[in-house]
Amino acid sequence: MFIKQITIYLMSLFYILGGIKHFTNVGWYMKIMPPYLPYHKEFVYLSGAFEIILGTMLVFEHTRSIAGWGLILLLIAVFPANIYLAQTNGAAMNIEPVFAWGRLPFQAVFIAIAYWHSKV
Repeated sequence: MFIKQITIYLMSLFYILGGIKHFTNVGWYMKIMPPYLPYHKEFVYLSGAFEIILGTMLVFEHTRSIAGWGLILLLIAVFPANIYLAQTNGAAMNIEPVFAWGRLPFQAVFIAIAYWHSKV
């Protein structure tokens, strides 16, 4: 279970730092908001807040299961932004198409890790 403990702390740090970035670099996330969604800035802030909260909850065993399921829901909720980035072939963030499309399968990996962490 040593590997699981390490991934818990790494993923927690990943989500907390990513969540903070939602507040310190809003424009970066605004670029991949699909045009059909309203309230772009509000959704960027909301998803950032959830990343910080759920990433913090992941560290504590008594809240880890809730955090894992919450992260699964969050990853599903933000998937349209990743799809939009891929649909623009990376132009939305000025990245190569291979990276824009390559991000999509990683969402499944992150969901699987969150599910693994939900099992206390």
